[in-house]
Amino acid sequence: MILRTAAGVPLRHALALSASLLGLAATTAQAQDAPAPPPVTETVADTEMAKPTPPPPDAVFPPVEPIIEDEEFEKAIPPISAENDPELDVPLESIAEFERRQATKAVSEGEAAPGSEPAPTPALADGDAVEAIGDAPINDVELAKPLPPLENFNAEPVEFAEPEFADESAKVTYTVQVNGLAPADDSTDADLADLFGDLSALYDGDGEAANAAMVRARLTADADLMRRVLASEGYYDARVDTRLDRGVGGDGQGGGRANGAATPATAPAGGTTPDTTPRQRRPLTAIIDVVPGQRYTLADIIIDAAPTVPPTLIKDNFPLAIGEPIVAQRVQGAEAAIALKLPEEGYPFATVGQRDILLDGATGDGVYTLPVDIGPRSRFGGFETTGKLAFDVEHVELLARFKRGELYDSRKADDLRQALVATGLFATVSVEPQKTGDSAGDDTEYVTMLVTQEAGPPRTLAASAGYGTGEGIRLEGSWTHRNLFPPEGALIVRGIAGTQEQALGVTFRRSNAGRRDRTFELIAEASRSDYNAFEALTGRVGARVSRESTPIWQKKLTYAYGLDLIATSEDDYDFLLADRTRSVYYIAGLTGQLGIDRSDNLLNPTKGFRVTGLLQPEGSLSGRFSPYARARIDVSGYYPVTDSIVLAGRVRVGSILGASRENLAPSRRFYAGGGGSVRGFGYQQLGPKDPNNDPIGGRSVNEAAVEARYRFGNYGIVGFVDAGQVYRGSTPTFSNLRYGVGIGGRFYTNFGPMRLDIATPIDRQPGEGRVSVYVSIGQAF
Repeated sequence: MILRTAAGVPLRHALALSASLLGLAATTAQAQDAPAPPPVTETVADTEMAKPTPPPPDAVFPPVEPIIEDEEFEKAIPPISAENDPELDVPLESIAEFERRQATKAVSEGEAAPGSEPAPTPALADGDAVEAIGDAPINDVELAKPLPPLENFNAEPVEFAEPEFADESAKVTYTVQVNGLAPADDSTDADLADLFGDLSALYDGDGEAANAAMVRARLTADADLMRRVLASEGYYDARVDTRLDRGVGGDGQGGGRANGAATPATAPAGGTTPDTTPRQRRPLTAIIDVVPGQRYTLADIIIDAAPTVPPTLIKDNFPLAIGEPIVAQRVQGAEAAIALKLPEEGYPFATVGQRDILLDGATGDGVYTLPVDIGPRSRFGGFETTGKLAFDVEHVELLARFKRGELYDSRKADDLRQALVATGLFATVSVEPQKTGDSAGDDTEYVTMLVTQEAGPPRTLAASAGYGTGEGIRLEGSWTHRNLFPPEGALIVRGIAGTQEQALGVTFRRSNAGRRDRTFELIAEASRSDYNAFEALTGRVGARVSRESTPIWQKKLTYAYGLDLIATSEDDYDFLLADRTRSVYYIAGLTGQLGIDRSDNLLNPTKGFRVTGLLQPEGSLSGRFSPYARARIDVSGYYPVTDSIVLAGRVRVGSILGASRENLAPSRRFYAGGGGSVRGFGYQQLGPKDPNNDPIGGRSVNEAAVEARYRFGNYGIVGFVDAGQVYRGSTPTFSNLRYGVGIGGRFYTNFGPMRLDIATPIDRQPGEGRVSVYVSIGQAF
């Protein structure tokens, strides 16, 4: 394609013509103002390109008639001879005579001093006369001196009074000055200043830049930012001017051009030493002058929409009002409120159109018009699913908390999507309503919920680690196939490798079993425990049904119930034999647990409370059946003192009824002490002890803890006091409490805080450590 100029000349020809004219102009200028340039040497490529293509050898050309005959041309040329021009026979004068004649002519015309003689013409060694060099006098002594040898020539650089401001490569410092906004007591302008300061490139640079050009670029960007900020608050006629000043004089506040050198200052009469700092080194001042102009307000609000049910649905949920300033954040928030509210009230296909605001510059009024397409009012219908499926449409319907015929509510659709995400089986998943056109009565129609699945990797490897004084290092890992037995049938292999505990177990888990949020588990595991209180080899099988919270899906009400069969070989101190003996215990037990969770976060709560009750009826199958019951209740609360300080406390009370301590397996007794109990003491170190000062456990327990949690950014500091005791009897007496105090550090991650606590016991007893350390994930409670 050939582009053309306005005159119709092809652009490539026009460019060539322009280049030729420029070349001609340059040549003419050289001829008039500069000595002749050296001859141009063509390259081979240029010469070959200039050669015309020769005709073929056998080409025959027609005869060409001459424009004028030779004889006629010769007659037209005048003869050249001494008769016609006598000066042709005059011999050429020498250069010296020419110079002398020119000097005489200058005197006669007043160009030289009267009475002066023409300057003598210097001569070279061979006696030939030469003309003078420029305007220099030919008798200049300095010119007559011989040139110094090259090795002795000293070239001193020219020194200026101060460096040029045009040096853009030097690092500079600067300050920022914004003029035109109201004082800080004006809340509106204070908000403008804060918003500008948060986004400003100049403020973000912390007063330093690589060069002055960078400061100018930031100043230009901030001018555009200021215009946008003002417009966002209703100042559509604002004027923003910028300038870059450099301090001049003693105060360093004077103005200066962007490029140029300053005149050195002189000392004032008072004797004050002037500022001799070169301007290049003085800080710049980036100045933004703002004239906000008038602020536009809403004179009328027009919502262009069809009637809704109820009729005032849009009006009641549209927060803008006539007379308030046109603030972009308020306008966008009002439109978002409508876009969210309509789908919650049965309008899944409602869309908010493009707003129109008509401004009147004379009055400062704005007429706001918003078109809204509400779409058909709808009710929930059936389900469809597509994509790479993790499970079928029947299981999707089981997860939904709505039934066919209910008025559409986008919050229930979002709840279904969140439940699908919580399964952990999807790379991506979406839930969207689809029009059917089927009437549902009452001027509504059914919508089909389309679930688009993209199944993700079903296998997971997980690991965790912890450390506590008295229980040592504990490493736990697991392998999970989350959908080995669809829908949501998982197989979990779990292992523990610790200094005092080792275990291996297999679990089958069916999530959302028969109803949403219900989990069924079958468990088989073997473990070895080696603590000061007891050493045990244990095998366990169990079944459990539960509704529990997870980091993704925290529930307000939780429960669990199940059955356990336990076979364990454990050693215990026999006071009659005054030695440790080993016994085998066979235990059958039921488990029931109920929890209420009103906290705001599972791993890092900052407000609310939690209550959990546990009841475990059990019995020994060795010999005659001996029933007993283990009961425990835990209560914790969280109170935010400020945005960064939280007070937290907890209480635990437990009791075993129906059996003596000696008839209980050591692993089924109550213990206290450690990172999840009373910090400052080793694991299971509180309560009754044998003659070897080893804990033997008890039939009741009470614990309490208070923490002050201070968070700054992703880090935190915690101070705490813990208290607790274990008793031989089945009723806790709350006497002889032992206390531990300490301090902890927290590192907050996206999945929960990492915890490091250091504590020491108060009134330390023989055998108790001075300092205990605990490392884990999540808060202590």
